[in-house]
Amino acid sequence: MQRASHALADRGRVWLVDPVDAEGLDERIRALGQPAGVIALLDRHGRDSAVLAARYDVPLHVSPADVADSPFEMHRAVNLPGWREPALWWPDNKTLVVADALGTARYFLAPGELLAVHPLLRLVPPRLLGRLEPEHVLCGHGEGVHGPGAASALHEALRTSRRRIPRWLLGGLTRR
Repeated sequence: MQRASHALADRGRVWLVDPVDAEGLDERIRALGQPAGVIALLDRHGRDSAVLAARYDVPLHVSPADVADSPFEMHRAVNLPGWREPALWWPDNKTLVVADALGTARYFLAPGELLAVHPLLRLVPPRLLGRLEPEHVLCGHGEGVHGPGAASALHEALRTSRRRIPRWLLGGLTRR
C-alpha cells in the first residue's frame, strides 16, 4: 500500500499530517521549523501521529473540525456512517490535503486518470471539495498533484468518478 505523509511549514511552524515516523524525520522537520501540531485527518489513519505528537510535545488533532492557531481551514470531505473525513485547505498556498477521499496510488486510478476518488466513494464522491481551486493536492495514498493542472484534475476526478467505475474495474484486472 502506498502511503504518504506531509509536513506543512508556515512562518517557522510545522504541522505533520497523517505522519509515519521514519529515519531522519526529526532532522527534516527541524530544517523546516518548530513542530506546531500533528493532524490525523482520518481516525483510522493514526499511523504514528500519537507517537510524534508526544515526541514533539504538540497537540494531536484527530479528524478535526478546525486546527486552532494555524493557517488551515477544515472542509468536510466525507460524512458517511463509519467514515468521517475532513479535508485540510490551506488558502494562502492553495493546498488541499486529504487522507483517503482522493488518491493517486495505482489502486485508486482508472486508466488515464491523474487523480481519483477513493474506490469506495466513486458512487458518492466528495463533491463539496469541488468548490476549491487548489494548486497542490496532497493525498494520503500516492504522489501529490502540483501546478496549474491540479484544480482541473480535482474537478475531473469528482465529475467523472461514477462513469469511470467500469474503467477502474477493468484497469484493476489488467494491473497485475
